[in-house]
Amino acid sequence: MGQWSDRAYALFEEQQAERGIDIEWVKGRLTGLKVETPSWGYGDSGTRFKVFKKVGVPRNPFEKLDDAAVVHQLTGACPTVAIHIPWDKVDDYGELRSYAESVGLRIGAVNPNVFQEDDYMLGSVTNADPQIRRKAINHLLECVDVMKQVGSDALSLWFADGTNYPGQAHLRRRKQWLQEALAETYQALSSNMKMLIEYKFFEPGFYHTDLADWGMAFNAAAKLGPQAEVLVDTGHHAPGTNVEHIVSYLLDEGKLGGFHFNSRKYADDDLIVGSTNPYELFLIFYQILEASRDVNPLVRETAENIAYMIDQSHSIEPKIPAMIRSIANIQTQYAKALLINHDDVRALQAKNDVLGAENAVRSAFEMDVTPLLTAVREEQGLPVDPMRAFLESGYQEHIASRGIGGSSW
Repeated sequence: MGQWSDRAYALFEEQQAERGIDIEWVKGRLTGLKVETPSWGYGDSGTRFKVFKKVGVPRNPFEKLDDAAVVHQLTGACPTVAIHIPWDKVDDYGELRSYAESVGLRIGAVNPNVFQEDDYMLGSVTNADPQIRRKAINHLLECVDVMKQVGSDALSLWFADGTNYPGQAHLRRRKQWLQEALAETYQALSSNMKMLIEYKFFEPGFYHTDLADWGMAFNAAAKLGPQAEVLVDTGHHAPGTNVEHIVSYLLDEGKLGGFHFNSRKYADDDLIVGSTNPYELFLIFYQILEASRDVNPLVRETAENIAYMIDQSHSIEPKIPAMIRSIANIQTQYAKALLINHDDVRALQAKNDVLGAENAVRSAFEMDVTPLLTAVREEQGLPVDPMRAFLESGYQEHIASRGIGGSSW
């Protein structure tokens, strides 16, 4: 590190030692944090009104992997890439897997798409038409087969199924059809695979959605078995929802499987994670790290095996810099959460010291972790400033030859 950085880190290390924080443990946890990026986050996307086409976006799944590899090389934190079928459909998935490995990546979660075809306008696995339900289930099973070919261990499920008007459909029957579809798909999983069930409280169905909240997703997963868990999308909640409470509850039940990290001001805005409410992201990590110390081995194991994934479709931002910013925001809030002294917090909680316990958590959030992140990156041989390194790399200029408006889905 430079002279200033050396002094800043030495002071930071001394400060943490006085607070009873094992800085080497913190650095080890930071180094071990891995976050999956989504293939679709590198392609063109937009709002309900328009897709804004950018220069240099990928034209196929292989170029998406190229861009994801750059993000991993600069951050050291993104070794896997989620794919979406059929957005990333190829003739030879073995070739896709090999190509990912050749650029230093692995294929992560496989995401089925049962919401973009005309047949699914009134629902997919909950459609009143049995032929459409069968079509949707067959696609889910197809994606399990894709998982086997690419070496994925996670099936990430989100359903747009819902209704717009009272009386439009039989709600309980739709619930039963959904569970039947999940059960058939669950039976097709290999023993090393898990099913992540996502929820969303509204949109595109404005009267009801079939998987509207974490309780419905939890209930569905609990009925299936240990390989089914809940996926929390941080943008899929109403304003004011206590997401970290949901996280804590699912951890205690051993059913928190993963995250789709993004950020929202009102609803599912797909903003860069941590951009509007970084304290919420910090508090989510607080609950996870607290659970990793629990006496219950199920809770500890759940906390240590969470799939951290980004789900962002950047509509106005340049794609690769937006992804780098997302990773940096996650690393910053995770680093701060690692500085919480949980023994102090628990002691203050036991004494019903409301302000003391709150301060013990908040004071970690208010710390400047720049010296820590600088040290960790340098020790890994990574750029101290990944964003600046990308902007100076010439990669954006290099991919301009792809032209405007590549393959968005």
